[in-house]
Amino acid sequence: MTTDEYAEAQAATSTLDDLAYFADMALDLHEEPTAERTVDRIAEYAKAGMRCDDTGILLVHSRRRIETAAATSKNAERAHTLQTELDEGPCLDALTGNESYYLINDTATDERWPRWGKIVADELEVRSVLSIRLETRARRYGSLNLYGSRPDMFGIDDLAVASIFARHASIALAQSQETDGLQKAMDARKVIGIAMGILMERYSIDSDRAFTVLQRYSQTNNIKLRDVAQQVADRRTLPGA
Repeated sequence: MTTDEYAEAQAATSTLDDLAYFADMALDLHEEPTAERTVDRIAEYAKAGMRCDDTGILLVHSRRRIETAAATSKNAERAHTLQTELDEGPCLDALTGNESYYLINDTATDERWPRWGKIVADELEVRSVLSIRLETRARRYGSLNLYGSRPDMFGIDDLAVASIFARHASIALAQSQETDGLQKAMDARKVIGIAMGILMERYSIDSDRAFTVLQRYSQTNNIKLRDVAQQVADRRTLPGA
């Protein structure tokens, strides 16, 4: 086998290994029961697959509510928290900026986020960062953030691989959040039905009247209907009755 043929064979083997890795990741993420567990697994897979020091995931719920949903270390979590405190950083810009990713070759010299960069370089020993947006065509979910302790840890090839991670992760997040939403809706219907049954038996009213009582109490006291129903289910009567 010539040198070129050997190199081609090695590249083909590496490609097959990568494909198998992403296939396993996709299956594992699909099988996770909750959105919380899904983001934890995304962070774990990204750290192992990208061979970086730490990873973290920021999720955006509204313009004013951004949270660290997963972090593989306290350093990664602190790097996230500093961005929300200082209102600057690549992970925040990946959420809301014009670019879908931001690459920092050295936080100690990068001038785009000077306050954040100096702190993470000096205190957390984070020197390289790659932040890439998590999104589908329907919505933006957050950002996947990779951290390295040495300058120039991430290049163009790393960006290509991280983009595949982000695509799989975004789909998994979309599916898990949809599943969570359906499960919560089913749970709410169940507890409302239980509460209606309790009121029907206790006050000798029909189902329409029982639902109206729950709804009216919810509106009058500014409490979610599901929470009112849960209180009735727990106490066997309307709160305060």
